[in-house]
Amino acid sequence: MEHSGASEVKHRSTQEPFLVIILEWGTLDILSSSIVNISLCVFHTLHISLTSFIHSVASASIWDPFIWPVFIMSSKIDSYPSEMDAMTESGYVSAGSGASEEYVPEIVFTKPHLQFLNRQLQFLEPQEILRWCITSLPHLFQTTAFGLTGLVTLDMLSKLEVPRPQMVDLIFLDTLYHFDETKTLVDRVRRKYPNNNVHIFKPAGVDTTAEFEAKYGAKLWEVDDQLYDWVAKVEPAQRAYREMNVHAVLTGRRRSQGGKRGDLDIVEVDEAGLIKINPMANWSFSQVQQYVKDNDVPYNELLDRGYKSVGDWHSTQPVAEGEDERAGRWKGQQKTECGIHNKRSAYSLYLMEMERKQQEEAQALTQALNAQCTPVA
Repeated sequence: MEHSGASEVKHRSTQEPFLVIILEWGTLDILSSSIVNISLCVFHTLHISLTSFIHSVASASIWDPFIWPVFIMSSKIDSYPSEMDAMTESGYVSAGSGASEEYVPEIVFTKPHLQFLNRQLQFLEPQEILRWCITSLPHLFQTTAFGLTGLVTLDMLSKLEVPRPQMVDLIFLDTLYHFDETKTLVDRVRRKYPNNNVHIFKPAGVDTTAEFEAKYGAKLWEVDDQLYDWVAKVEPAQRAYREMNVHAVLTGRRRSQGGKRGDLDIVEVDEAGLIKINPMANWSFSQVQQYVKDNDVPYNELLDRGYKSVGDWHSTQPVAEGEDERAGRWKGQQKTECGIHNKRSAYSLYLMEMERKQQEEAQALTQALNAQCTPVA
């Protein structure tokens, strides 16, 4: 499918019925009175008013980093029994559960909880991390440029055995400057994994390289590489997350790729609240290669010609023996990331600042006009 171009609490009536789902790890101290042993991935549902819930937990210590996320979402009384009972009985609520979008919760990780998760997930194999993801994170997608690591992740997902798996669709950013071999690989992946839809997002307002260059000029990546990253990658990614209602994404980043990825966490939360999971963070390039070979995973033919990490044709070169895996990306530049995985690209910050100034100017103009129109007493 091609597509063109817990810090905030929203105000609501405290008497409105809520469904509160608490996923626990280990033990739960309920109302500071008794310890209840709970096995991993057990849900407790409370269909109560928010006021009652607040009174119930006011003296409790359930806000512990060892407790899994607390999901709070508005429940619809008329359809709750038939849809929500079925989902909670299965052990998890996921984007692929078949229920209406009203039941997809927002997930909030506190900093201590995120640190705890990374300590625990650090010791798991990628398949176990992926199992946790698909049973715990609703609206989970995989962002991929069809590199080796992303393809291994996709293959692992296709082989996981879970009671009610959610299908993890793929998001591919077509910058319009990919190698022909990459485009061919997309078709091969679709045939190999027909249950995983591939959603393709291009730069806004253009469908071809000619249209892109007519709008932005030739070799934009040389003229203004930050602008190029924004219009070709960052903005399409943000649009994809918004249009697809993405809550969490799987990435193909690994620590062994070097650069800023050397101290990569398994689970991250970016400044927009998007959850990023790096299930292959602990694997080496040789482990990835061996898995591809052993499991007949389709891969980019360029890897047989000396490439190890493949991106746009204008910023990707083969690597020499002994060079880092991503040494062929932006060779000769200080750059190691395209902007999608940077905290904030400079161009993104620039746009935000420009928008802020425009809003201030508009407010000042409105105030000036209002002052002129105020009648004199």
